[in-house]
Amino acid sequence: MKELLIRALSGAIYVLLLIGSLFVKETSVILIGVFGFLSLAEFSKLIKLKSVIQYVIFFILYFSYWYFCIHNSNKTESKEVIQIILVITIFVNLILIKDLFASKKIPLFESKRYIVTTFYLTSGFLFMLLIANFNNEFTPLLLLGSFILIWVNDSAAYIVGKNFGKQKLFPSISPKKTVEGFLGGLFFACISSYFIAKFTETLNFNIWLILAIIVSVLGTIGDLIESKFKRQAGVKDSGVIMPGHGGLLDRLDSIIFAAPFIYLFLRISSHVS
Repeated sequence: MKELLIRALSGAIYVLLLIGSLFVKETSVILIGVFGFLSLAEFSKLIKLKSVIQYVIFFILYFSYWYFCIHNSNKTESKEVIQIILVITIFVNLILIKDLFASKKIPLFESKRYIVTTFYLTSGFLFMLLIANFNNEFTPLLLLGSFILIWVNDSAAYIVGKNFGKQKLFPSISPKKTVEGFLGGLFFACISSYFIAKFTETLNFNIWLILAIIVSVLGTIGDLIESKFKRQAGVKDSGVIMPGHGGLLDRLDSIIFAAPFIYLFLRISSHVS
C-alpha cells in the first residue's frame, strides 16, 4: 500500500510539473531540455558511455534550434537542417526496430554509440520541442495531447493486460506485456483522441485518431526498445529519480521514440490540408 502511494504521488508530481510548464513557452523549453539532459545521463550510464561529447551535442542541437528557429526571422536554412535531422532520426529508429525483432542484441549498444545518443535520444527531445512550436507557432496543446495519448495507452494497456492478458506480446524482452493489453491501449487511445480533438480544438478528429494509432504502436515499440537496452545492460530501471517508477527515461521512452514520427505526420498532414 505504501509503495502504491509513493508511486501515485511521484507520478502525480511528474504529470503536474509537465502540464504546468507546457503553457509558458520559455518554461516548456527549459523543462523539456532538463528532461532531455537527465534522460541522456541515464541512457549514457545504461550504455556505459563515459564521455561529455553526447551532452555537448545535445546542447548544440537543442538550444541552437531554439535560438535560430524561434528567434531568427529567416527560417529557411533552419527548416532544411531539421529535415536532414528528421531523415537521419527516422532511419536510425527504423534500424532500432529491425534490431528489436531481428537481433539478440542491439548492435548500436556496443558500437557507434554517439549515433544512438544523438539520433535516438537527443533528437527525440528536439522533436518534442518542434511539436510544441509547430510551424514556428507556440502549440503546447499538440505536445500535451501526444502525452495524454501515451498516458491513456500505457494505463489502459496495463489494466487490460493485467485482467485479460493471455498472449505474450514480446516475452523475451518484456514478459508482462500482452497482445490483449496492447490492443486495449490502442482502443482507449483512439477513444481519447475524440475528446482531445473536441476540447483542445487544435486538429480535427481524423488527425488525432491517426496520431493515437502512431503513438500507441510506436510508443509501445519505443518502450520495448528501451527495455532491450536495459536487458543488455542488466538493469531493471534506467534510474531512480522517480520513486516507484524508476528513471525518467522509463517514463519518457515512448514519446522519445514516437516524437519524430508524430512531427513527420504533422508536417505531412499540414501540407495535404
